[in-house]
Amino acid sequence: MNGKKYSVVIAGGGSTFTPGFVLDLIKSQDKFPMRQLKFYDNDAERQKKIGEAVKIIMKERAPQIKFSYTTDPKEAFTDVDFVMGSIRVGKYHMRSLDEKIPLKYGVNGQETTGPGGMAYGLRSIPAILQIIDWMQEYSPNAWMINYSNTIAIVAEACRRLRPNAKIINICDMPIDDMDRMAAICGLDSWHDIDFNYYGLNHFGWWKEVRNKKTGEDLMPKLKEYVKDHGYWVGGDYDKDTEASWEATFKKVADDYKMDPETLPNNYMQYYYFPQYEVANADPKHTRTDEIREHRQKIVFGECERIVKAGTAKNNIWDISGLHSEYIVDIIHAIAYNTHEKFLANCENNGAISNMDPDSIVEVPALFGADGIQPMATGKAGRFQRGLMMEQQTCEKLVVDAYVEHSYQKMLQAFALNKTVPDASVAKKILDDMIPVNAPYWPELK
Repeated sequence: MNGKKYSVVIAGGGSTFTPGFVLDLIKSQDKFPMRQLKFYDNDAERQKKIGEAVKIIMKERAPQIKFSYTTDPKEAFTDVDFVMGSIRVGKYHMRSLDEKIPLKYGVNGQETTGPGGMAYGLRSIPAILQIIDWMQEYSPNAWMINYSNTIAIVAEACRRLRPNAKIINICDMPIDDMDRMAAICGLDSWHDIDFNYYGLNHFGWWKEVRNKKTGEDLMPKLKEYVKDHGYWVGGDYDKDTEASWEATFKKVADDYKMDPETLPNNYMQYYYFPQYEVANADPKHTRTDEIREHRQKIVFGECERIVKAGTAKNNIWDISGLHSEYIVDIIHAIAYNTHEKFLANCENNGAISNMDPDSIVEVPALFGADGIQPMATGKAGRFQRGLMMEQQTCEKLVVDAYVEHSYQKMLQAFALNKTVPDASVAKKILDDMIPVNAPYWPELK
């Protein structure tokens, strides 16, 4: 501990994940002491719902930390040490369209994969670049930890357009999978696991999983379990897991059969089995509708209850979550230069020895005061490399489309993607997406 107390701004203060993140920050004051916490959002009404409840939480549990929320960028990004990027450009309305437009044409509708993920990525680029610019103007020494999707596309845009920005792009989905691996092996949490992992965001594989304390190779035990059950744990562990996620974790059993030498990220089903995903989707009721009916309703309802009661006692976030714990671990590692090992989405530069140096890859990295030091993971298998080359080319084409305002490049990105059957379908999806994305995308010519 260096005696310093830190100032943090959460960009996306109206996110439904924000209250849980705040509770974990409060619980972590012994390892990451704070003097100030701010929220920034361009949706004042949505942020107020979260902000007023958090104001009560902070008063009751961390009155020593100054708290505020604002829609003014200068106020938000001045005098901060860390920026937490948790934005969703277009909010759930646009996410719903990302999912439903492709399904009209028999293509998987998902927020970070396929055409929906590329549409979301193109919307996110200018917003993340704007936040970087504000950060560099008002707090040039701050680090931004970005977990706003679509991560791979955002990271590629940052690599090209803001190469000197102090931004680290992360994703917590592999941590969820590893926590399930820990439960399967009788360990307490993902913190008890050491690993070798490589791939792209929402597109990767574990080459090695070990017990961090004993060094025991856990891959044989995991493979034996995963081949029948996927990453579904069941019991108390999964008592609150939604039905769509239960299906996702169980489907990993089929993903695993594609390469029994590795263990897959649970998102691989969207690329291995796109027809299955379409056949099991409801074009009129997608994951966004589930979130509106479940998580968003619960979170906003709880915030309203706290404000009415004037107290945050016995709130629903007192049981912390993986998502927020992971981010607190990362900012602690940077603040105190611990060089702990986490996953990062970064320029390859040899981390995966048989991928292009300028590919954005998701690999283990050591996190410290100077940012990240990606770790070598060896060669990608032939099968995995082929899949990654196709997917990362789509991601680069999306950034080309942004830079060049190019309809052609965006069409190529859609047509190349493994989830899309042919170029004529790609064109129909893109042509439907252009008008609804007009407030967010550059004009594609």
